[in-house]
Amino acid sequence: MLVDSHCHLDFPDYADDLDNVVAQARQAGVGVIQTISTRMTTFPKVLALAKRYDDMYCSVGVHPHNAGDEGDVTSAELVAAIKHAEVIGIGETGLDYYYKHSPREAQRASFRSHIAAARESGLPLIVHSRNADEDTAEILRDEAGKGAFFGLIHCFTSGRALAETALALGMSISISGIVTFRNAQALRNIVREIPLNRLLIETDAPFLAPAPNRGRRNEPAYVAHTAAAIADLLDVPTERLAEATTANFHALFREARAAVAAA
Repeated sequence: MLVDSHCHLDFPDYADDLDNVVAQARQAGVGVIQTISTRMTTFPKVLALAKRYDDMYCSVGVHPHNAGDEGDVTSAELVAAIKHAEVIGIGETGLDYYYKHSPREAQRASFRSHIAAARESGLPLIVHSRNADEDTAEILRDEAGKGAFFGLIHCFTSGRALAETALALGMSISISGIVTFRNAQALRNIVREIPLNRLLIETDAPFLAPAPNRGRRNEPAYVAHTAAAIADLLDVPTERLAEATTANFHALFREARAAVAAA
């Protein structure tokens, strides 16, 4: 079984054929899907999707792009949302200095609120970082000094230093279809160094479709291509890679494992 640990099925890209997209994921061997919150204002829609489909879960959080216009989200607001059994993660949150959609200070404040919520709730933190390696690492280290939390860097495309910081703090790293891109050799070099027991896979759909579907709308079924590419990179059987990344997902997102066990 495969897990798509990070996608955005509430986006309008799937408005006309979501049932078919989910069915195709099942046919591709994807047994669990986590659809990710990017705004508190759209969280109810994300939650409704997780309730609609078997073995689909969700997170609650505010993407750094939206930190400026979603208001000052508090850790209490985030923690209140986890009363729903389908909510298994906090985020995505973090820092994105590439597009400059939100002021940096608003992103940093939101990031720290999410970390506080992860610490209080015990749910894993889902971190986005782009063109912000140093500040992301600094905040993670500083917050770790205030009390333990755990989580992952999603759609990892950063440098080796941030990977080492995350791993040293006990976090995991999730790899998207970018690893299949021709110009992603630096990422592939880092992936080879990530311990297999800290590795997750994702689509980040509808973005970043892996080869051989690059340029198309991404969807959870395509996580199988990413799994095959990483297995080849690490010189392990695809079945072993699937087994390991699925186990890693359930070890990190323990509420999903509990839900599966109770089913």
